[in-house]
Amino acid sequence: MVADSGKDSLIEFPCDFPIKVMGARCDEFAQAILAVVMQHAPDFDGGSMEMRPSSKGNYLSLTCTVRATSQAQLDDLYRALSSHPLVKVVL
Repeated sequence: MVADSGKDSLIEFPCDFPIKVMGARCDEFAQAILAVVMQHAPDFDGGSMEMRPSSKGNYLSLTCTVRATSQAQLDDLYRALSSHPLVKVVL
């Protein structure tokens, strides 16, 4: 267990951490998510983003595996993604 910013974390940093983001399938969704991820993980390679449409094609799931350096970084990234108007779910 690693202490980070006074809180205990089960994650050892730095590490590769996958984040799944789901939203309505629209042209600007992937670019908008990439922009948010890049703000919090500037070394993220956008070409590594995995995209998967839902079975009916209405939604798009993106998996972004970022190089996480701290719990605070992950928390900030989750908050930014969760509050984005195009995002339905962040896992």
